Amino acid sequence: MKDYKIAPSILSADFSRLGEDVEKVINSGADIIHFDVMDNHYVPNLTFGPMVCSALRDYGITSPIDVHLMIKPVDRIIPDFAKAGADYITFHPEASDHIDRTIGLIKEHDCKAGIVLNPATPLSYLEHCLNKLDMVLLMSVNPGFPGQKFIEGTYNKISLVRELIDKTGKDIRLEVDGGINLENIAKVASAGADTFVAGSSIFNSKDYEKTIKSMRDLLSQVS
Repeated sequence: MKDYKIAPSILSADFSRLGEDVEKVINSGADIIHFDVMDNHYVPNLTFGPMVCSALRDYGITSPIDVHLMIKPVDRIIPDFAKAGADYITFHPEASDHIDRTIGLIKEHDCKAGIVLNPATPLSYLEHCLNKLDMVLLMSVNPGFPGQKFIEGTYNKISLVRELIDKTGKDIRLEVDGGINLENIAKVASAGADTFVAGSSIFNSKDYEKTIKSMRDLLSQVS
């Protein structure tokens, strides 16, 4: 079976007890903690910054943290998130003046680098940088708000990116973010994804452990 990773997004967590809630979801079987960082500029919402990442590390969270930067310009904040404890930092190519430089900046700060493609962003952005990436994140909703419905056209895009990744022969994770739930996670995996951002479907469930186990059971049936 593939090395599938489940990455709950703290955008849907209980911020009145964030450390406790994140610890609970990790103890329930989550692999990666996903940060959706929004600036009310690149996307129409405002969320949180490096201090929240640092606070979770101080609380004792040791699991990998995957920081998805929906901010423009993006380079200024990368060193701050690296210092705060990020493991992965992903960004939107439209938010960078020089994509190759931004990838280099992330790696200079000892983090794994990824590019994020919105539903209508072309795959051509990967043509000259895929070999330098550790992750490709495909948005299956338009970024900016939690709880949106999965865009069906994403399945074909996942398959196309999987082909590109496989041709490189490199260990590049293919993550999908937006509307992932028990009804579609197996189909998303069948299309070629190996990392699944799930916010509302996990944090809004009554039993995190039961929900994550159900996701893993579905993933175990994907050939």
